[in-house]
Amino acid sequence: MIIVDTSVLIPFFRGADTTPVARMVELEQKLIPFGIPAICCQELLQGAKDLQEWKLLTGYLETQELVSGRDPWQSHWAAARIYFDCRRKGITISSSIDCLIAQLVLESDGVLLHDDADFELIKRVRPLQTVEI
Repeated sequence: MIIVDTSVLIPFFRGADTTPVARMVELEQKLIPFGIPAICCQELLQGAKDLQEWKLLTGYLETQELVSGRDPWQSHWAAARIYFDCRRKGITISSSIDCLIAQLVLESDGVLLHDDADFELIKRVRPLQTVEI
């Protein structure tokens, strides 16, 4: 399954012209199934500028497949371990949420569509699969 990160969803909703957004548009147009990590829904909704945008985002997100961990404790533990292992190798991950998203992708045997350098760094310590851009 393809899993889409906030780093693609925000520019997608803004109509940006980037390669990751073009991939997202392709998913939508070809009705290719994809999932959105639940934490990305929170990130999107936190950024709503007004009630109208909140309702628009909520309406869209309610129709999507959400990705969450099978066992919350295990998922968060493993995400913290990703962060820990990166730090031990001298790799700085700017967002611990990205470690959780990476872990959710790993748990689901998914492929991540993103536009965030953190995930490329995480690939140095985990076999995270990403959509080639």
